[in-house]
Amino acid sequence: MDYIQYGYIGLFLGCFIAATIIPLASEAILIGFLIAGFDPYISWGVASIGNTLGGVTNYILGSLGKVKSLDKYFKDKEKFNRIKNGVEKYGVWMGFLTWLPFIGDPLTIFLGFFRVKFIPLFFTMLFAKTLRYFVISIYWLI
Repeated sequence: MDYIQYGYIGLFLGCFIAATIIPLASEAILIGFLIAGFDPYISWGVASIGNTLGGVTNYILGSLGKVKSLDKYFKDKEKFNRIKNGVEKYGVWMGFLTWLPFIGDPLTIFLGFFRVKFIPLFFTMLFAKTLRYFVISIYWLI
């Protein structure tokens, strides 16, 4: 899909969709917009907001699940309890990892399953994703 033809709405949608479990490279979409001459500051903001809201969607989808349903997939109950305790202890801080390729999007679903506090998680995700797009955009921002 040619997101550029839809302008900033296309950038928002591309980055939003890329944050779900649909495999898309939001970084490539953003770079395409920057190469095409779109304002780097607006592009940076739109990409950050779109990708963060896509992560929020993953969190909401995860929160619809039940932790007990995850429990049955773990044969080692001790390992499951260690993971559960780790998420309860560090869950909000795991939001800083949501920008990572391959693991970031499923991580937000996982954090939703465990009902990590949403507001602080939202801000850690927003910070991490905004910083990632800043690093990508730096050439056009300077």
